[in-house]
Amino acid sequence: MSVPNTVAVVGGGTMGAGIVHVFLAAGSSVVLAEADAVRAAVGLSNVEASLRKAEERGKLDRSATELLGRLSTVEDLGALPEDTALVVEAVPEKLDLKRAVFDAVARRCPGAVLASNTSSLSITELAGGLPGERVIGMHFFNPVPVQALVELVLHPGLAAETVATVRGWAEALGKTVIEVRDSPGFATSRLGLVVGLEAIRMLAEGVATAEDIDTGMRLGYAWPMGPLRLTDLVGLDVRLSIAEHLAAELGPRFEPPQLLRDKVARGELGRKTGQGFFTW
Repeated sequence: MSVPNTVAVVGGGTMGAGIVHVFLAAGSSVVLAEADAVRAAVGLSNVEASLRKAEERGKLDRSATELLGRLSTVEDLGALPEDTALVVEAVPEKLDLKRAVFDAVARRCPGAVLASNTSSLSITELAGGLPGERVIGMHFFNPVPVQALVELVLHPGLAAETVATVRGWAEALGKTVIEVRDSPGFATSRLGLVVGLEAIRMLAEGVATAEDIDTGMRLGYAWPMGPLRLTDLVGLDVRLSIAEHLAAELGPRFEPPQLLRDKVARGELGRKTGQGFFTW
């Protein structure tokens, strides 16, 4: 199976830009939807930087300039092409916001698969009141052009045909697919967060330095990146939000450590601010 001809990505931040990148590289025309012209320009810049970097490393079959020629932007979801086959939302982890996006997209693009890149929110709740047979979790990993995994999140109202189609699209991107039942944190966020939170507790208790904790996981368990550096990459604010959600859903084992709360309060959010558990 090939990728769809037309894909829309809502949200041009780190994840959204990466998702745009991989679909452009695989042959799709992509429409990036953002809230206003300023954010659209930032999103375009993020995509261009990602593609230029890949081109410099010899990772693209075509030039970045050629690929960017198949990218356009809109500032109103009502302006998306009606024949869009796949819409991936990559907006902040707020259920009401994601629902509003999908409500608008479902009206504009009646045949589109509605895919959420959420890492923790309920797909069942997101699909409520929508054509649930076409709503699916399509969880990419950061950085999207490099990470090989896509986690498909399935809910009771989802059509088997949609699962097969989205799996085919993800595999056409060169990704490996896993399927998980809709549950808090799915599989990857739930497991990854447990290790990340414990690493933060260990750091706060003085068990070891951030560098040594990460080195232990890289060399002892063959992690490509330690849990604290990974938290910096994801964003401490994002990790805090996910931890709070899972603590509410699954109990106190996901309660965020005070050190994480303190760093977020100080604006030390990781790589995007230049300071997290490491200095970037």
